[in-house]
Amino acid sequence: MTNRTPFAGVALGSGKGGRKIKTRITELLGIEYPILQGGMAWVATAELAAAVSEAGGLGLIAAGNAPGDWLRAEIKKAREITSKPVGVNLMLLSPHLEEVLQVILEEQVPVLTTGAGNPGKYLPTWKEAGIKVIPVVNSVSLAQRLERSGVDAVIGEGMEAGGHIGTETTMVLIPQLVDKLKIPVIAAGGIADGRGMAAAMILGAEGVQVGTRFLCAEECQVAPAYKEMVLKAKDRATVVTGSSTGHPVRVLKNQFAQKFLAREADGASPAELETLGAGRLAAAVRGDVKEGSVMAGQAAALVERIEPAAKIIESLISECRALLPPRGD
Repeated sequence: MTNRTPFAGVALGSGKGGRKIKTRITELLGIEYPILQGGMAWVATAELAAAVSEAGGLGLIAAGNAPGDWLRAEIKKAREITSKPVGVNLMLLSPHLEEVLQVILEEQVPVLTTGAGNPGKYLPTWKEAGIKVIPVVNSVSLAQRLERSGVDAVIGEGMEAGGHIGTETTMVLIPQLVDKLKIPVIAAGGIADGRGMAAAMILGAEGVQVGTRFLCAEECQVAPAYKEMVLKAKDRATVVTGSSTGHPVRVLKNQFAQKFLAREADGASPAELETLGAGRLAAAVRGDVKEGSVMAGQAAALVERIEPAAKIIESLISECRALLPPRGD
């Protein structure tokens, strides 16, 4: 058992404070609201990231497997749209990792979220450059190792999320992380409205990362057919592929997902499945939602409309703010 007070790290404005939600995350990142946009490969481009940052959250450009030149161009494009901080999501298994890291340093990116690996060996360089480092984690043991390494916060991502997932649910993972860590915890996975945000903060999170909801932001550059699949999603619209490979991925059901699951059930090797899945996310983003990999979380069932990123953030904050009692400015 823990003696931690619910939402102890959250200060909700009242009176002149209005809609403020102040936490260690807003202070750490210099943002107005403790909302991070998910670093979705092929999806989180400059247009979306800049719109989220301009609206008071933290937008992230997803480096994915892209080369350094692409990332540099996206960073510059985002800075033409907003003067507010924009971060980068870094996949540590990228074949272009070294050149991407060089771009991040040269462009003085203020915040990095990381996935697909342990960023420990890079932390001294990033810290010297003044970069805030926030890894995505799906277990308490990994989070504790990273805290000892000196990261600034962690994003605890439950299996409700879209894309690559772990085995723990958000509801179970977040309070365990909060109890075991001294650094701030950001909740991710299954959060698409103010109710989810409020629930995460009651569990002790000091911020949330939202991915699937932003797929239907007006500024998101994915094909209209991708957005339409998200809007039509029901409660059981997603499936998890790749469980046999050790790298499970949550996607919306379509012809490709059914084909993949059938091959997996027939005992296809990880190498065969990797070949089958190559390039499928890019295909979906471009509009092939039958044979592409349409990554989205279970929260897709809560997404009802296409609207500006600023409107999404406004609704998240206003609903969350209404559900949590004031705790002072």
